[in-house]
Amino acid sequence: MSLPNLIDKSIASDQLQLTHRPRRMRRTAAFRRMVQETQLTVNDLIYPVFVMEGQGLKPEVKSMPGCYRYSLDLLLKEVTEAFELGINAIALFPLIPQDLKDATGTESYNPDGLIQRTIRAIKQEVPELMVITDVALDPFSSDGHDGIVTEDGTILNDATVEVLIKMALSQAAAGADMVAPSDMMDGRIGAIRKALDGEGYTDVGILAYSAKYASAYYGPFRDALDSAPKFGDKKTYQMDP
Repeated sequence: MSLPNLIDKSIASDQLQLTHRPRRMRRTAAFRRMVQETQLTVNDLIYPVFVMEGQGLKPEVKSMPGCYRYSLDLLLKEVTEAFELGINAIALFPLIPQDLKDATGTESYNPDGLIQRTIRAIKQEVPELMVITDVALDPFSSDGHDGIVTEDGTILNDATVEVLIKMALSQAAAGADMVAPSDMMDGRIGAIRKALDGEGYTDVGILAYSAKYASAYYGPFRDALDSAPKFGDKKTYQMDP
């Protein structure tokens, strides 16, 4: 007996009483492509890049084989090539020299700082490339934390937000298309938005980190920026993993 004769299709349909049959939309490749919820293309990619002072430098990040820090001259070549390959956006992360770090991250809003010079240079070289910038204190802090730290180890939330505002405004003035606050201080998104709008940067977007975990997976990233906490951890302002 052939397989089709084993099943009475009309009886099977009556017994199931289905109001919806999702498999109808999975029957062929054309159907599946049409109803696919997520379609990942090069337009969805953001290329994270690490920039450092100097010239002709491209040291590998030892804990992330195949990933590099770039001096600005080589970074311009890297992002130009990426743009030519169809990558429309980069996320910038700076490696700040130790002698420029302090307890309140003042270098973060230096108009002639590394990140600000990098933004301007990229926008001059590849104006159509979207530049997204990190807003957080840890690359600039002598403590390696995302906020200002008191003598007893407390992270000052509101005082930190004031510095983050200055940082975001400085990056916007340099030509950033979008700022990405990764610090996880309470209230910083609204405060930064208000400050940007107040200074006329209404077209500068904010890529808000809605969730960030106090995870060991950040170890290699902190190696790249030499930004690991000098003491304690980040559990008072990042989520439990």
